[in-house]
Amino acid sequence: MSFWTPVENPGTRPLRSWVFDVCCALVAAAGAFSSFSFAQTARPPAPNLSAALVVAVVTVPVLSLRRVWPGPVFGVVVLIAAVLAQWPVRGELFPVALAIALYTVAVTTSRAKTLVAAALAVAAELPAAGQGGWHNGWLAAVYEIIAIAAVVVTGLYTNTRRAYLAELRDRTERLEREHDQTSALAAAVERARIAREMHDSVAHHLTVIVALSDGALAAVTRSPDQAAVAIRGVSSTAREALAETRRLLGILRTEGGQELREPLPGLSDLDGLFTRVRAAGLPVRYERSGPPGDTPPGVQLVIFRLVQEALTNTMKHAGPGASAAVRLRLDPGEVSVEVTDDGVGSSGVPRAPGGGLTGMAQRVSAFGGELTCGPRQPRGWQVTARLDPRVAVPS
Repeated sequence: MSFWTPVENPGTRPLRSWVFDVCCALVAAAGAFSSFSFAQTARPPAPNLSAALVVAVVTVPVLSLRRVWPGPVFGVVVLIAAVLAQWPVRGELFPVALAIALYTVAVTTSRAKTLVAAALAVAAELPAAGQGGWHNGWLAAVYEIIAIAAVVVTGLYTNTRRAYLAELRDRTERLEREHDQTSALAAAVERARIAREMHDSVAHHLTVIVALSDGALAAVTRSPDQAAVAIRGVSSTAREALAETRRLLGILRTEGGQELREPLPGLSDLDGLFTRVRAAGLPVRYERSGPPGDTPPGVQLVIFRLVQEALTNTMKHAGPGASAAVRLRLDPGEVSVEVTDDGVGSSGVPRAPGGGLTGMAQRVSAFGGELTCGPRQPRGWQVTARLDPRVAVPS
């Protein structure tokens, strides 16, 4: 910071700061009408009235700007103090104006500049201590140095405390911003999770509805009873999709973090999923090894959504006459899921995974696992996932 650079903007300072500084300047000006003595053998006489009046008139406007230009104000005040120290009848050792200016420098500038200012103050006032001879003036010089040191220490302490409080305020504001950012990120992650849930649920149910509707349309003339069963399946599936969509949207609309407490689907809901898929015309064979009781709920949700997405894609792309097989192995250290079909929709040609399988890959990676998918030979499609149930997924 330059010597002439203002520390504060005079136009934006509050009125109470100006009033306080003017009052300090008036106190310092009043001190010009009296003499100061620190352990002098004889008290100095009262100052000349005209000289004191001149010092007071100069002190008030200069010292009122002490917090705007602390360096220049101190320079003017220390110059006045040096002149007064040479006054024959003055005998001032430590004027009030010099103490206030030195304190302001210590509060608003660096320690190096403060030490330089303190040295200048000592140099300006030392001649007054030796006016009666240094044999009798050494004690006055010691008191002068002690007084200047006390002002410097007080100013440096105030400066350090203000810097500490400013750091605390900055840290508090930074923590508040980080908290807001963390909350926003958590909300975005939760919305992404809900979006994946809605994609998996809506895509599956709509696929089942389309399959049942096609079956009902084909059987409406030749087998009205089968068409009626298919229509009832469409109605039931649509109601389930509507209920789950309302539940997921209710989480987004709920205020204050109060989410709906309905349980998320797990391994026990796979049978209902297979029933809907079979009713839509896709035969499914299910094999499971290992007890499901120790599987965490988060892993069960991933397994359910993975199987649901894979069977939905099978109904979309496998073609007529296809069948599917689901194999689930539950071990304490690893859970593996395999969904295969023998359809001809892919024709053995690899295709890029869609948004559903991409979301599944993210779900599986949250448990330290990996998802692979691709065509089978001579035909069909296969989706395989391996998860570690011991890895916790963020809530």
